[in-house]
Amino acid sequence: DLRPSTFDLRPSTFVMSSGKLLSTLLRASPSRILNTPCFTPLSKGSIGRSKYFSAEAASSKQPSSPPPPPPPPPFRKILIANRGEIACRVLRTARAHGIPTVAIYSTADVKSAHVSLADEAVCIGPPASSESYLDIDKVCRAIEETGAEGVHPGYGFLSENARFAERVEAMEVNEGPHGGPTGVETNEEKKKEKKKEKEKKVKFIGPSAHAIQSLGDKIQSKLIAEAAGVSTIPGFNGVVTSPDHAVEIAQEIGYPVMIKASSGGGGKGMRICYDDAQVKEGYRLGSAEAKSFFGDDCLLVEKYVEDPHHIEIQVLSGRNPATGELDILCFAERECSIQRRNQKVIEESPSPHLLPSTRREMIRQVKSLVRNVDYESAGTVEFLVDKHQNFYFLEMNTRLQVEHPVTELISGDGYDSGNYVDLVHGMLEVAAGRGIPQKYLDLVDRSNAEGEAEDGGEGANVRYTGHAIEARIYAEDPFRGFLPSTGPLVKYVEPPPVVGEGEESCHIRIDAGVVPGYNVSPFYDPILSKVISYSARSRGHAIRGLGSALDQYLLKGVQHNVPFVRDVLRNRDFVKGYTPTSFIGEHYPDGFSGGRLSKKETAEFAVIAREIGRKRGLLMKGPPLALANARGNYSHDGDEEEEEEVVVCMGGIFGDIYRVSSKTHDDGSVTANVTKMPKNSGSLDAGSEPEEAEEESHAIALSSMDYEPADNFAKVVISGEIRALQVHGEDETGMLKLTMYGSDEDVLVMSPGEYQLACHMNEPKQKDLGNFVMSPMPGTLISYGVQEGDIVEMGQELCVVEAMKMQNVIRSHKAGAKVGKLHGVVGASLRADEVLIEFEQMESE
Repeated sequence: DLRPSTFDLRPSTFVMSSGKLLSTLLRASPSRILNTPCFTPLSKGSIGRSKYFSAEAASSKQPSSPPPPPPPPPFRKILIANRGEIACRVLRTARAHGIPTVAIYSTADVKSAHVSLADEAVCIGPPASSESYLDIDKVCRAIEETGAEGVHPGYGFLSENARFAERVEAMEVNEGPHGGPTGVETNEEKKKEKKKEKEKKVKFIGPSAHAIQSLGDKIQSKLIAEAAGVSTIPGFNGVVTSPDHAVEIAQEIGYPVMIKASSGGGGKGMRICYDDAQVKEGYRLGSAEAKSFFGDDCLLVEKYVEDPHHIEIQVLSGRNPATGELDILCFAERECSIQRRNQKVIEESPSPHLLPSTRREMIRQVKSLVRNVDYESAGTVEFLVDKHQNFYFLEMNTRLQVEHPVTELISGDGYDSGNYVDLVHGMLEVAAGRGIPQKYLDLVDRSNAEGEAEDGGEGANVRYTGHAIEARIYAEDPFRGFLPSTGPLVKYVEPPPVVGEGEESCHIRIDAGVVPGYNVSPFYDPILSKVISYSARSRGHAIRGLGSALDQYLLKGVQHNVPFVRDVLRNRDFVKGYTPTSFIGEHYPDGFSGGRLSKKETAEFAVIAREIGRKRGLLMKGPPLALANARGNYSHDGDEEEEEEVVVCMGGIFGDIYRVSSKTHDDGSVTANVTKMPKNSGSLDAGSEPEEAEEESHAIALSSMDYEPADNFAKVVISGEIRALQVHGEDETGMLKLTMYGSDEDVLVMSPGEYQLACHMNEPKQKDLGNFVMSPMPGTLISYGVQEGDIVEMGQELCVVEAMKMQNVIRSHKAGAKVGKLHGVVGASLRADEVLIEFEQMESE
């Protein structure tokens, strides 16, 4: 295998014999060699840009002394016991440090990105998690067969399973055909190495099984935290045995309460309850989800702190090989309060809510907890913080968190400096027994190491620079209650690594587990990627950078939450730093219905749509969108200064109507006047318009537009702002689909004459589906809560549909309706919009 992770071609590290290299090259296909980074053909002058050589060094008469050899990799091979974006994330760090990798995959993931990124891949079973990624025997068999020395669990699946960690560390490294050192060695060296390897155990790249067992269990971890002097939430410190037991506890604590899984996280198995009925339902659904996700249906009940901020402290700790002491690094906090169904959507660091004094006290308590359990590896301590800066311990996650990139990007001197912490690298070094890398220890603000000084990192243990914010991108439909979406990614384009210009520029990092053509299956968590923006300047810059990146992130084929995230980023309260966990419920009480543009932004959208349509028309030597001027003519070479008038229908012919009068100037800029018209007015004459229509007139200046009809994006400078729009093309009717600020619009551009004719069309009536209950997503029908002939009440449970291991209750939208027919079969797979229940026609209907 000629990939860089297999061997290094630098003189200081090259140990492969020429004969072995030649035979390897002869076995490899030419196309594979040429497509390997080590063997990419060099363009003219490219050697001067090489990472390892320079033009100056090449022309020097006296060869410079070789650089000191880099330290050997912490492992000779690791297996990643996970899938998707986190598997890809770990794989990239392993490759950067010269560690060969092994991926595991189910039959549903055979074409997934993590499989192609790894040096080896092992299929471990069918799509169901219980028969593949959660099957400890199969994962351990893959470890043994491949000779992996270490196992990184990622997050989710077996990452917090103490039995798995214990089983891994009891395994001996298999030194069969997959293992063993490379290079030229003497017989004596080989004997010593073999003797040493016989005693070598596989390393679990994470905390000890004891730490996972004690801290991973929310009930036990709360007791441990209390013993370490950490502030905790009032609750029942034991296992809840039944729904009635849960109600009894809730009544003692006082409502509202939270029911959540004792094991795991990510909002799975979690319910907020305000009365006895909700507690009983929450116990039933929560235990089923906990069993499905974590193999453990134990639940706990605790007081729910209303309107808190969810804030967490990242830890990296390891035994110093020189002193034997436990080194503990604590990082600036992460704010993770923008949550839906208790699952994080947007995370950032540092928090806009936390005071430095609160941060210092949190870090002091976190260090006490870590020392008390002798914790080694990366971990996260989560807190709820109320508006008075009181904080309460939630849990400690004994694994790498989904949102860890925001911590990495601001650590040290910041992402753009290159001097920051890679938490996965730190985990690898600690697991190998080499302790936290010295370059990371050097990032500690010594004047603030115990959180006593006011300066430096403002209370943080590891100094930080700038601000980072992350959006989780899920395959889900925000317009239908965020229900999971499945299918192929027919188009996938990631944003550039830097967005904005000059002082407004931000660095963008994408942690993705998908590629074009990837098939999103219903078997796993719907996360597709994480988009992270870093600004060395401020939170506001980072927010604008993330928004710009999302505008240039193209995903087609499945529904996704980018429109929702984009709308949150534009919310004034969010921009000001008001981010309690109740944010989504407060600002979207009726769900998400689409991005909200101001009147002026809508007018700008109309002008941009008109110019995009004009460019597409010029390419095709005709008006595909019927772009004719007011006199009914269409000119390719006429007077550019002449004013043209068109009608832009936002939302199609029966949507909002705008009259756009524009002039194109010699420098390519456009000035336009945009007026919103009453629907079906049938005339564009100013004299026939009502007065209020003139009040919605806007003067728009479009300075420039960079767009070619084959492009997916149009980049414009409008009203002094750089903006990117997604261009999805036309349908058979000439309707152009565009996206701006996450808001999708079907746009039809017509001549005034065409518009006047269109006003005579009747808007089609929607089919009445009021007597049908349909599956809102693809999934599995778990149960029916009613029978044929039952009379139902408003909000009554009708059935339960499971998708991506989440149980979704379908409730009645009618009161007093009679169930006519149950169409589904319990246990059967469902399509989106498949009819489940049909009500009988009511007399009033």
